[in-house]
Amino acid sequence: MNKVTLISGYYYPEDTAIGLYNTQMVEWLEIKGYKVTVITGFPSYPQWRIRDEYRDKKTFLLEGHNKTKIYRYKQYVPSTPTFLTRILLLLDFTFGSFVNVLKIKECDVVISIVPHTSTLLLGWILKNRSKAILWNHIQDFEFDAANETGISTNKRGIKKVVFNALFKVETWLLNKGDINSTISYKMLDKLKSKSKSKTFYFPNWINYKNIDPSIGGKHDYLPEASFNILYSGNIGDKQDWEFFLQFAEKLTSYNVNIIVVGDGSKREWLIGKVNSLKNVKYYPPVPYSELSSLLCSADLHVLFQKNDVVDSVMPSKLLGMMASAKPSLITGNMDSEVKVVINESKGGFYISDADVEKCISIVKELINSPEKVSTTGLNARAYVVNKFSSEKVLASFENKLSETINK
Repeated sequence: MNKVTLISGYYYPEDTAIGLYNTQMVEWLEIKGYKVTVITGFPSYPQWRIRDEYRDKKTFLLEGHNKTKIYRYKQYVPSTPTFLTRILLLLDFTFGSFVNVLKIKECDVVISIVPHTSTLLLGWILKNRSKAILWNHIQDFEFDAANETGISTNKRGIKKVVFNALFKVETWLLNKGDINSTISYKMLDKLKSKSKSKTFYFPNWINYKNIDPSIGGKHDYLPEASFNILYSGNIGDKQDWEFFLQFAEKLTSYNVNIIVVGDGSKREWLIGKVNSLKNVKYYPPVPYSELSSLLCSADLHVLFQKNDVVDSVMPSKLLGMMASAKPSLITGNMDSEVKVVINESKGGFYISDADVEKCISIVKELINSPEKVSTTGLNARAYVVNKFSSEKVLASFENKLSETINK
């Protein structure tokens, strides 16, 4: 039985984004006969605070989920993420997880998940201690994302020096991996430019049986008598919330409800801004068991990305949006891989010039054409079922993992 250690800041009971993917990947490996141990932090995403049920637990915690041992460290979590506080989070998580790495006695494969980039260092240390294979998987180039999204607003002086140093360290660590993977082809190109190690395309996936418009009823958040526009996901720095507000204001005279469901570092800011808009309502995240009915109850999904975010981010929420069999309206950089996915699938609309009038025109067209809503949505679902089903993606990953172990 091959022994795998997963190192990541995100894991069960987090049931969105990276935490959800990590948990499902480990469950798949368990089914395939691997013995898995996880080194992680305390659950805090997307709320940016440690969950209530974990707050009183000891700093170092050993617990189990299914067949997996989970070594946790109670990391510092800033209530207001900034460039500096994110660095402090990274350093604290690294220190505590290093202690947990020393507790691993046997390991054949280390899988380090970025973010946090420091998991690359922790994985390399465990690789050397255990003579194990090191697989680095990039969910998000966090240094690039910070540089692009404005988390670091001052690109001169000390921050420029810091970023240059961070990129050099990142490359050095990536070169220590036996194999590096990431979730989109654009990100794969970036990965190849950063490292000489072998690479593998390992996209995120969707369990389309769990996001299924044929089961479940209308979710309570979305009224039946209106055209419902939904944003569901992290409310953070990667999205263009100023554009969202322009969009919402221009739809105030239409019979349209805009629903925002999520949590994140910009939640309070956004709630304050939308309080004056009668057509926008905010709700907290729903449990994973309700996600299907939420997504499938929408008439249109929206995702407004900042135009300077190109290939460092591939939003995990996109696959759920498409699996719901409802169209998506997305803005972002013209070179984004999301644009390729939307255009190939014919499952939505991608606007690359931040033109709010174009977006309003698309909404008006969909309001007047239920048939187009249905056809576009079915295109989206068919595309993700064919290309991103959990069975296909995870089987491909496990085959590559087995091949790498047995070389």
